[in-house]
Amino acid sequence: MSVIDHPAGESRLLPMTALAILVGLGGGFVAEGLLALIHLITNIAFRGQVSFANQPPTTDRFGLWIIVVPVIGGLIVGVMARWGSPAIRGHGIPEVMDSVLHNDSRIPVRITALKPISAAIAIGTGGPFGAEGPIIATGGAIGSLLGQITHVTADERKTLLAAGAAAGMSATFGTPVAAVLLAVELLLFEYRARSIIPVALASSAAAAVRLALVGNAPVFPMPDVSEPTGTALATYVLLGGLIGAVAVGITKAVYAVEDGFERLPIHWMWWPALGGVAVGALGFIDPGILGVGYSNITAALSGQLAIATLAMLVGLKFVAWAIALGSGTSGGTLAPLFTFGSGLGAIAGVLLAAHFPELGIAPPVAALVGMAATFAAASRALLASVVFAFETTRQPLGLLPLLAGCSGAYLVSRLMMRHSIMTEKLARRGVLIQEDYAVDYLARLTVASAMAHPARMLQSNETVVAARVAIEGPDSATHQGFPVVDGDRLIGVITRRDFAGAKPDALVGSLVRRAAAVIHPDNSLRDAADTMVREGVGRLPVVARNAPTLVLGIITRSDLLRAHAPRLVAAEHRTRKMKLEEFGPHFFNRHPQ
Repeated sequence: MSVIDHPAGESRLLPMTALAILVGLGGGFVAEGLLALIHLITNIAFRGQVSFANQPPTTDRFGLWIIVVPVIGGLIVGVMARWGSPAIRGHGIPEVMDSVLHNDSRIPVRITALKPISAAIAIGTGGPFGAEGPIIATGGAIGSLLGQITHVTADERKTLLAAGAAAGMSATFGTPVAAVLLAVELLLFEYRARSIIPVALASSAAAAVRLALVGNAPVFPMPDVSEPTGTALATYVLLGGLIGAVAVGITKAVYAVEDGFERLPIHWMWWPALGGVAVGALGFIDPGILGVGYSNITAALSGQLAIATLAMLVGLKFVAWAIALGSGTSGGTLAPLFTFGSGLGAIAGVLLAAHFPELGIAPPVAALVGMAATFAAASRALLASVVFAFETTRQPLGLLPLLAGCSGAYLVSRLMMRHSIMTEKLARRGVLIQEDYAVDYLARLTVASAMAHPARMLQSNETVVAARVAIEGPDSATHQGFPVVDGDRLIGVITRRDFAGAKPDALVGSLVRRAAAVIHPDNSLRDAADTMVREGVGRLPVVARNAPTLVLGIITRSDLLRAHAPRLVAAEHRTRKMKLEEFGPHFFNRHPQ
């Protein structure tokens, strides 16, 4: 007999955790390797020197010819996408999400190599992107690859993919907790021990690699944050809401540019080169917009840049990034979003502190809130944004302003935008993305609460003709399946269809074709539904745990559907109450449900 005795996946937790730790270690080294490759290409492209030193792009060597460098990078990426794989185009995370949703978390092996190389070329030749998106995608590809060469299920492969993605982010920024939250909010689509434990340990392993290779200094150091006042917190909520509206505009602008490229009468292979023209021209005006630009974020958080400089940086970087990303080249979104947000927050903070000192706004904190709020609104990863800003700055007193500002931004984003910057592309392909997580309603109800008892049973030694008379009675008119017992012992289940063609004097027991799939009364209705799907049946006898052949009742697909009735009634009641409060007591008389 088939029955669920333990939660799915519990027995696999230890081996999956061991695999995830291997993915985390590998992801940590790959992240540092990709950053080194970006530095190498940057130095070759802009300085004419072979060096792995972290140096920003410059116009000192090539002058106006700097415009050509991003174009060359775009041409190379276009060729790689055309004859390598089109999947390397874009900023990485939506493609990883698509693999989770549509391809059983399988990422082709060639993407594991092509994505980081194409991203390194695009960023190293001046692309105004962050390295973290491609690193996250590459880490996910490593996890997926391990899941493809080992004997794991699709769900377990998803866990390994998410572990690799979290490892990539953790190794890039030294943010292991934020990386786990990002995996939960954007990739796992669940919060369960079987997935969260492997992902958390993979992220920790990647952070340990970073600690050994780079050290433990914060990625974005900033002045110490003081305790905020209540007035300041309220202001940070409003600032977060404003930043959230800007993030909505940023998201829509990026996809508007992408739509513009789609209308061009040339093959998409050439689009990254066209985007490179804009990047090069704007980079000649301000070389600070080229490349990853983590130093720009640090400068904004530290209050080192004047308002005019910040405004120019944010404006030019945004235009260059939107055009380049819309062209379909390879690069990330996190660092640019952090740059826009920190710059806008710093500008707002300076202005508020100068003109409204009674609010108690600190410009560095406003920059910090702006940085996190932009990502929270654009990606809908609220908790990951808050924790990320804390882990990259190590400012515990900034947590409350961050929570306030990011919540305001998240609220505005939900009101103004249907999809996030991560899911808009998927939504355009007809993919339904569930952003709200809740415990499965059927998982909260037991089989005992919905089963029919006592079940209408047939004895194995009675004849078919006698059984037909019994099942045609008024109490059995709607039943399609019946447990068959030998005395009190269950031997199987038959349906009305099994009676077709049976000889009248045949025994009912001879119609049983297979052992019964059963369920226990203390299992959940979700367990029952999963067992029905797995076994290909529409009903399950309910048996006692201490007497697995003793039938206590039966549960059918119809019982599972009827179990939803209280939830629907409660939802309708809430809707009626809200409408009554909004429109008055006569609303339902004029608008019958």
